[in-house]
Amino acid sequence: MTLQSPTLIARGDGEHFHFLNNLFTAKLTSEDTNGLMSVMEFLAPKNFGPPLHRHDVEDELFYVIEGEVWFSCGDAEAVHTDGAVVWLPRGRPHTFQVRSETARVLQVSTPAQFERFVATLGTPTDDATLPEPEEIDPGHVAKICAEFNIEVLGPPPAPVA
Repeated sequence: MTLQSPTLIARGDGEHFHFLNNLFTAKLTSEDTNGLMSVMEFLAPKNFGPPLHRHDVEDELFYVIEGEVWFSCGDAEAVHTDGAVVWLPRGRPHTFQVRSETARVLQVSTPAQFERFVATLGTPTDDATLPEPEEIDPGHVAKICAEFNIEVLGPPPAPVA
């Protein structure tokens, strides 16, 4: 195992991706952490929510920086706001949905690989703002998910007013 150097990332820094109509920023990657974890920050618009899915490789931790986000995993579901922490263990079907106009969330995945999933499905950008919404091809999303051992199990949450 290689001894890693400390990594200091300023607010707004990192590699940016337009990903499923969101802005994802890679804060720490597989290379930075010797494969231990990925750290992504994402900015998402109201009603964004991934399809119901299950990760077979990584556990996920979410920290709500700002906004309101509904999380659902099995029988556990709740709406959380600034400062909330949500732990979603691998192997458990889950989803979430942004309920505020936007939400900014820090996502930690362990072991690392999630940043490679985002890079594969997303588009690198220097524009650190939300992209213009585009049509999402669910079949393409499911195909890329499968390549990263993420199984799509159902549709995204229905939009809320």
